[in-house]
Formats: sequence, C-alpha cells, structure tokens
Amino acid sequence: MSSPSRVPPIVRSLGWVSFFTDVASEMIYPLLPALLLSFGGTAVWLGAMEGIAEGVSALVKWRIGPVVDGGGKKKPLILAGYALATFSRPLIAISTAGWHVMVLRSLDRMGKGVRGVPRDALLAESVPAGSLATAFAFHRMMDNAGSVCGPIVAFTLLRALELPLRVVIALAVVPGIVSCLVLVVGVKEPETRERESSGTGTGTGTFTGETRERLPRAVHRYLLVLALFTLGASADSFLLLRAVELGMAAAWAPLLWLALSGAKALSNMPGGWLADRVGRKRTLVGAWLLYAAFYAAAPHVTTPLVFAVLVVAYGAYYGLAEGSERALLAEQAPAAMRGRAFGAMHAVTGLAVLPANLLFGVLYARHVALAFAVSAACAAAAAVLLLLLVDERPRTDAGSAT
Repeated sequence: MSSPSRVPPIVRSLGWVSFFTDVASEMIYPLLPALLLSFGGTAVWLGAMEGIAEGVSALVKWRIGPVVDGGGKKKPLILAGYALATFSRPLIAISTAGWHVMVLRSLDRMGKGVRGVPRDALLAESVPAGSLATAFAFHRMMDNAGSVCGPIVAFTLLRALELPLRVVIALAVVPGIVSCLVLVVGVKEPETRERESSGTGTGTGTFTGETRERLPRAVHRYLLVLALFTLGASADSFLLLRAVELGMAAAWAPLLWLALSGAKALSNMPGGWLADRVGRKRTLVGAWLLYAAFYAAAPHVTTPLVFAVLVVAYGAYYGLAEGSERALLAEQAPAAMRGRAFGAMHAVTGLAVLPANLLFGVLYARHVALAFAVSAACAAAAAVLLLLLVDERPRTDAGSAT
C-alpha cells in the first residue's frame, strides 16, 4: 500500500479542475445581490434562487447515482457536469429579471449535481483504501482555495481595472473553460473494473443500466446520522451576520469570509492525513464535537475581533470533516454501489440545507443563543450516534493509485 500522504496524479488533476471551477463560481456568487438590485430584484428572488437551485442539485445527485453504478465511464458525466456549469453560469451577465438569474443558477447547480457523484466515485476507486481521506481532503483543499481566489479576482477586476459588473460576471467563463480543459487533458480514467460477483451493475460500458440492490444497512445508518448533523447546521453566512451585529464594519465582512475559506483550505490536508492514520470515524467525531463547541461558545462572545478569531479557528472543523465524511462513506459502501451511496449522501445533505437554514433563521430571530445552542446540540448528538451506530470497517476493494 502506498503512503497515505501520496496524492495520485488523477486526484491532483481533479483538484485543479475543482479549483478553477470554484474560481469561476466565486467570481459571480458574491455579485448576485448587487446584480439583482440593479434591475429591481428583491431578497425574495435571492432566497428562491438558492432554495430552488440547491433542491435541483440534490435531486440530480440522487438520480445520477444508479447511472454511475451502471458500468460506464465516469469521465464523460463529469465533463458534462462541468461544461453545463461553465457555459450557463456566465449567461447571468445578460439577465434582466430575477427569474432569469434563478433559472441560470439552477442550471449551474444542475451541473454540480451531474458531476459530483461520478467524480467522488472516481476518486474513491483511484486510490488505495488507506489514502481515501487524504485524496478527498486534497480535493476539498483545492475547492476551498478556489473559493478564496474567486472573490479576489472579482474584486481586482471591479476595483483595479474598473470593469462593469456584468463584464466581470461574463469573464467567469475563462476559468471555467480552463477547468474543462484540465479535465479533458489531465484526467485519465482507469479501465472499468469487473463488478462484484453479486451482479450489481450491468457491466455494459454504458450509462443505461440501473442497479436494483439496496444499499447496505451500514450506509443507511451513516446517512441517518449525517442527516441529523446537517439539519442542525447552518450556513456560514449567519456567522458574518453575527460579526456585523457585534460591531464589525461591513467592509471587513468579505475579508472574514476569505479568512474562513483560507482556514478551510489550510486545514484540509492535515485533516485528511489524520483521518487516514487514526481513523475516519474518530476524526469525524472530533470534527463534529469541535463544531458543537464552537456553536456553544459563539453567542457568548461579545467583541467582533474575538468572534472573528473564533470563526477562523472554526475553519479547522472543515479540514477534519470534509475528507473523513466521504472516506467513511466509501468504506461503508461496496465498490459497485458507490455511485448510489455518494448520490444519496449529496442528496441528503443538499435537501437538508433549506430546512436547516430556515430553522436556524427563525430561532436566530427569536433568540440568538437558542439558535446556536440547538445547532451545538444536534452536532453533539450526531457525534454520539456516529460512535454508537457506525462501524469503521476499512475495505480492501478501493482501487490502486494511478
């Protein structure tokens, strides 16, 4: 078995694909409120856009899982997803109504739904079992690094070059095209392996077959616990809201957001290495307990500087969680069912985003400390249930490094 710290070429290439895609996405995302305001859009459209877009993405991820397990190449699906997002996203630049932005944002998220499941399945089959968390952590690190660079690029184009808002949005097509080129040239998909003797998958080399076997109970238990954690979680944008309420100047809020994204990126690889050495379940339990501790402490901080430092430190939760979450799922699911397993995971977490944020928002409006306390309690309960219900069983059917 290779060293867990070694990142195979296919993982590095997929990481760069994700990096450039996130640069493109984050060039646009922070500008959407200003664009909506420019033609009379309201906060209603902003909320509807995010809710519907994430719902569409979750539904696509749910349905794409059986297709991925059908036996065909994964790279064409991955490329289709990235291409759909790359060429629909910049069309937001010519939008003149709120529903235009909503439709195009939904197409962008649909592309994410198409590519996410086959990409995760390809990552899982391309590395040794002992390096799963490191591989997923590297990919998340590159994703988070793109989230840092995208707003910086947009700010530079807007302020230094003084380009119009719509031109900056349209220019997001450039890093998107680069991501597709890296995928086409740099990602070499290994030959499709024989399906397990149980007969799962069609083995036809096409995307027409759907598997009929149920996912193992171990996967169901893990997804149930993950759903509990996600329902108690809230968007990090609420942390920016809290920082501003504590007295942070609005101009500093984007810098805090960038610092949080940077903390995520810097902690991803250490978190992946830790998970591959001490265990994915232990690392994930630690991540969720860290989340619970942060949310329990957050409402009691009363100065913006201390709160900002705490938020940046909270970024370590992502480093511990993002690699171990996916690696633990890959351990629980047979290789021939990983498409459906990742599809179910993405669907569960995606569909929980809207009720989770609605719940936190309602509680936050009534009592700030109560909102944070509920989130902390859900995270702590999920950590306990993960210890009790989910067994960590390293599998030997992970692919070899390419």
